[in-house]
Formats: sequence, structure tokens, C-alpha cells
Amino acid sequence: MKQALLDIKPTVKAVFQHLHANPEISWKEFLTTEYLKDFLIREGFQVTTFEDSTGLVVTIGSGKPCVGLRTDMDALWQEVDGEFKANHSCGHDAHMTMAVGTLLLLKKLGIPKQGTLKVLFQPAEEKGTGALSYIDKGLVDEIDYLYGVHLRPIQEIRNGYAAPAILHGAAKLISGKIHGVEAHGARPHLGVNAIEVGAQMVQAIQAIYLDPMISYSAKITKFQAGGESANIIPGNAEFSIDVRAQSNTVMNELIGKVEHAISSVASLNNITIDFHIETEIAAAEVDDSAVELMKTAIIDTIGKPYYVPPIVTPGGEDFHFYTLKRPSIKATMLGLGCDLSPGLHHPEMRFNEESIITGIEILARTIIGTFRTKE
Repeated sequence: MKQALLDIKPTVKAVFQHLHANPEISWKEFLTTEYLKDFLIREGFQVTTFEDSTGLVVTIGSGKPCVGLRTDMDALWQEVDGEFKANHSCGHDAHMTMAVGTLLLLKKLGIPKQGTLKVLFQPAEEKGTGALSYIDKGLVDEIDYLYGVHLRPIQEIRNGYAAPAILHGAAKLISGKIHGVEAHGARPHLGVNAIEVGAQMVQAIQAIYLDPMISYSAKITKFQAGGESANIIPGNAEFSIDVRAQSNTVMNELIGKVEHAISSVASLNNITIDFHIETEIAAAEVDDSAVELMKTAIIDTIGKPYYVPPIVTPGGEDFHFYTLKRPSIKATMLGLGCDLSPGLHHPEMRFNEESIITGIEILARTIIGTFRTKE
């Protein structure tokens, strides 16, 4: 395997450099899809694309078992050096490269010898809707085991170490609008001040208490009201709320209380507050057997001293919708230490690119080990 890794390393490096230099945001990964399709077809793989969306799927072999590998594709839209642009600051360029490298490596090794390998290049992870679209397309219905990978920041895993599961939390992002009543600044009794309504919402949300043994949070992350004239009481305002919980059960309880808090403030002021869930992501539900298979692969690749147990992180990942919506799938996600700093989603995020090769080997060994257990 080591020689095969050395053989593909120049190609892997070129793929990463191209993907890193050409980021595209969620649901607009058109050139990324085209590049990967053309590259993988040239390498002899069977590729499926979709008329109604970006993304692609590579399928090798047939029959059972069916082992899946999923990578995300989209970049973030953020300010970089004073300019807003697409930017791969979450590592999806590296994840795609590892998926490509795993395909190239397994091809050299003649894997799978029996059964099916399915590699999902999934769009729109940052929107929380990409995995759901693939589920709706039936792309994971036949998958028995599904693996993923995500680079981890130095705050979670040190360079050279790896974990066989990332226990992400659940997230829901709410967008809404307050419909108050504008009035002259000298006559506040004739209006309903949207800023004051927003302040009441902050207090109502902060007054929510759940089981302190399971982490959770809810907070207003955007509030826009008022205009050029300081002597007008603003009636309307737009807001966003970020809601997090470490388990799906707690999230269900928390979101219910947040919605009740908003409705109560609206009722108190006799106004309308429109709101809806813009994005939602499920908390991790990993399978013990999948974790054990990846643990073995990690130890075989980098040694037992560099293995770390599954990590708990407050971040979210739409990968976990696959197991939430299709409970028969046994899944886990590799957490790869790679000296990533200053942090995920930072516009100047950097990491040790040599870790891509390590990730490829761990993923390949995990897939090989999964096929062997089913022989």
C-alpha cells in the first residue's frame, strides 16, 4: 500500500491545488463537478451526475456489501483580505482530494474484489441541505456502511493524530422579521419599537433552561433595524438565531422553547413576528462497528500512540442526516489532526497538506477492512 500511495501522491497534490484554487459556494459547484467528472472518467471510473443539481457519484462493483464514502464539495462565502469571495476555509478541498485519492489507491489495489463501493461527492454541506438532497435521490438506500472525513483544528486534535468518530452537535438557524409599528420619536406610545421587541426576545431566549449535563445554546446572531433618521421609532427588524444542542433529543426540546419564546413576545406586544428554520443539521449518531473498523485502520496507519478516542465538538455536519433518515446505515466520520490553524472557517485557515495522504490511507484501510468483515 505504501508504494501505491507514493505512486499517486503527485496526482493527489495536483488535484488538491486545483480544487483549492477554484472554490465554489453551495449549490453552485458547477466547475468543481465538471472538473471531478472529467478527471475521474479519464481515470476509468463510472461517474453519475445530475441534471437538477451539482455533485456526482462514483460506483465500483456490484452487489453486497455496499460501502460508501462521502465528501463535501462547497466553499464558504467570506471576506478575505477585504474582498468577499468563495474560500475553502473548512477543508472541503482536502476532503474531496482524499476521496479522489482513496479511489485511485483502491483501484491500484483492486478493491473491491466483491461488493460495491460508492463514493458520494456531495454539494451544499454548508447549507445543511446537500445530504438531504442525496437521500431524496435514493443514493444511499443500498449503502450498508458509510464513512466521511473532516479536518480538525489544533484545538481538538494535534497534528499526526486521528479519531474514528466526530460527535457533532445539532444546529438550527432561524431567520425572521419583526412587524412592529413605526412612530415619531416624540410619540413612542403610538408605535411598537422593533428594537425593544428584539431586546425582549433576547431576554426570553436567555431565560431558557434545559438539562445542564448536555450542552446547548441559543442566541441572536443578527439584528437589523432603523434607518437614516434617528427620530423615527423603527417598526420592522430582521433577525437570525443560532440554536445548538449536543443531541437531537435536546435540540427538539430547545427549538420548541425558542419558538415559544418568540411567539410569546409577539403576543405580549400584539404584533406579528414571522420566522422559519433556514438551515438545520442533525447531531451525530455513529455506529460502534463502523467506529471499530476505523479505529483499526487508524492504528494500522499511524500507530496506536497517535490514536485518539471519538471527539465531541459543538460544530455541525449534515453528514449525520444519512443515519438519522436511514437508520440502517452504519456510519462514522474520521477526525484528522493536521495542524489546522487559526481555526475552521477562519479566512486564513491553513493546515499540513501532507495529512491528506494520511487521510487517504486511513480511509482506504477502513473500506478494505469493511469489505473483509463481510466476505
